[in-house]
Amino acid sequence: MTWLEAVILGIIQGVTEFLPVSSSGHLEIGSVLLGVETNDNLLFAIIVHAATALSTITVYRQDIRDIIMGLFEFKYNESVRFALKIIISMIPVGIVGVFFEDDISALFGGNLVLVGSMLLVTSALLFFTHFTKSPNGSVTYGKSFVIGLAQAIAILPGISRSGATISTGLLLGVEKSKATRFSFLMVLIPILGAALLKFKDYLEMPATEVSTGFFTLALGFIAAFVSGYIACKWMIGIVRKGKLTYFAVYCLVIGLIALFSQIWLV
Repeated sequence: MTWLEAVILGIIQGVTEFLPVSSSGHLEIGSVLLGVETNDNLLFAIIVHAATALSTITVYRQDIRDIIMGLFEFKYNESVRFALKIIISMIPVGIVGVFFEDDISALFGGNLVLVGSMLLVTSALLFFTHFTKSPNGSVTYGKSFVIGLAQAIAILPGISRSGATISTGLLLGVEKSKATRFSFLMVLIPILGAALLKFKDYLEMPATEVSTGFFTLALGFIAAFVSGYIACKWMIGIVRKGKLTYFAVYCLVIGLIALFSQIWLV
């Protein structure tokens, strides 16, 4: 992977992490189109995911500060309840990550049929939100687990994590801004934890086995952070205005293109 390819893929990751169009799916498509070797794709994906997690922290820094301050009050307050809901939402993705890590890694190999099919699933989820009638509920403990299930399924390349979790929240009757906030904050601990573990493994690899250098990864990280910050702010406004169906059409088109591209390449 060259530094230019890293920047391009970093921008793709940053923009598509927050927009409901599947960052993993677009990274797979971008890797195929650029001809990037796939053996480092999972490492690179985690690096740029960490960058977008940092952009989330930057956007929601006041909310995160208030939650942390509330936890130190040592009372069963809103901060404690929110933290418990985040922990509950992490259970499904934690189980998938621990017991199916090798199976997940095998999915990141430029399989455009899988990516295209899952983009069609994302399109359907986004389309269904069109029928929600001004949801005004909150994220409960039960709803946080269901949203967590959606996040676990979104590990599949082509399923948008933000699209799946926000759509699930809206379909469960959660108010738009609350669904968006919970969706963006719930992923921070899983993503940062996975990134730290993979980065540790990366540092321990023999130099002869490392095909993507630190400088290239750093450029991808910076590109993903900057574009992710912009996309996160944009997405908050998009959900508030209820324009997710536009992205349903986009995912439908890209999914079909990915499917036909794979057939054409064969």
